[in-house]
Amino acid sequence: MEKEKQKTGILGGTFNPIHCGHIHLAQKAMSAAGLDRVLFIPSGVSYMKDQSEILPTKERIKMVKLALQEYPYFDISTIETDRQGNSYSHETIHALQRQCPDTEFFFLTGADTIFAMEEWKDPVSIFRSVVILAACRPGISQERLQEQISYLKSKYEADIRLIVQDYVDISSSDIRRALRNRGSIHGLVPQSVENYIRINHFYMD
Repeated sequence: MEKEKQKTGILGGTFNPIHCGHIHLAQKAMSAAGLDRVLFIPSGVSYMKDQSEILPTKERIKMVKLALQEYPYFDISTIETDRQGNSYSHETIHALQRQCPDTEFFFLTGADTIFAMEEWKDPVSIFRSVVILAACRPGISQERLQEQISYLKSKYEADIRLIVQDYVDISSSDIRRALRNRGSIHGLVPQSVENYIRINHFYMD
């Protein structure tokens, strides 16, 4: 009898800083797809983001580790930050598949990303390698979203599944802005992360 593959979610991001929305998405994906665990993967050099506002790698990794302390089924992977140069999702996915050949991987993202993925580097490889778990967000036309999913399924044989979640409207940029303005971020990030940010005065200057 063939051994059942472990189901692992991949949640990549700058995590600048990690916030409660990331945790919520991972929890919803685990429940919706029956995942065994979720890997949080801080990005190295993201070719799509301005690097000037991004904290050093070691600080972002520390915040992710603090945030995941109470979740035994969440892990951190430094596979991207250990690599030199730009980080590309298709390279990360293939590296993980080589490391864990008995694992089925699920790529976690927001539904709005579905409209941009075709522009990523080597989208064919991504769509053929992982199941895409996309979280629905307000403001996105369900009709347009279903049309895009049908198009990607037809063109790439993509396996895209929607996660219906009670949306948590938090963004890292809003958190950084609040900190610059000496505002409250209570409840937006795990308490351990807030403590670490305030002790080190991150994003406040």
